[in-house]
Amino acid sequence: MHHFFVEPGQMEGEQVRITGPDVNHMKNALRMKAGEQFLVSDGQGGDYLCRLEELGAGCALGRILEKRESAELPSPIWLYQGLPKSDKMEFIVQKAAELGAAAVVPVLTRNTVVKLDAKKAKERVRRWQAIAESGAKQSKRSRIPQVGELLTFEQALEDMKRRDFDFKLVPYENQEGMAATKRIFDSLKPGMSVAVMIGPEGGFDPLEIEKAKAAGAEPISLGRRILRTETAAVTMLSALMLKLEEGI
Repeated sequence: MHHFFVEPGQMEGEQVRITGPDVNHMKNALRMKAGEQFLVSDGQGGDYLCRLEELGAGCALGRILEKRESAELPSPIWLYQGLPKSDKMEFIVQKAAELGAAAVVPVLTRNTVVKLDAKKAKERVRRWQAIAESGAKQSKRSRIPQVGELLTFEQALEDMKRRDFDFKLVPYENQEGMAATKRIFDSLKPGMSVAVMIGPEGGFDPLEIEKAKAAGAEPISLGRRILRTETAAVTMLSALMLKLEEGI
């Protein structure tokens, strides 16, 4: 079923009004007709089943049939991702959106190879935000994950501190044993906020790990295998998703 995002102001009573590029997509790509059903999300956790009533040149009108249960995770998860090479960040953003992350923040670390000036960084963030929206639509999310501006490692630690997460986790290949990982997952409950910081290719510098620990983050192990940066991100988000949704 097709899925669209709207602003709360586009919903009045039992009617929803869709504008912008989605209208052309409905008309020319999806070839939707009056009477077809679709889903809309208001970006605030509300999902609604609708029926298309009118598809005009610049506006589509639908009738709200019922409110649906939200597909959002019961806890906000923020991914602070060390900026990888090539198009790996696009893959990470897409999968983070599908797995329920509330936000993805690109981070420059000591081992980051990619160098972006301010203009290129803004262009990349816009591109990643569009990918996040597409991933949210595909996975029937109620909210579009936020893609933050590019931060330095120190700025990322400050941002994590300011947001006062319940858990600040740093998967680290040199961290031994799974005891800390198990303890944290056992104590994680719905409603608790989680920040995860993943290193780029080459991992974190030991000094960065010490800074993270001083800022209240906890290094954890993801097992005895060395994971690629994109694999580590997906592994961590998948594990958190499964833990938070157990019992549903």
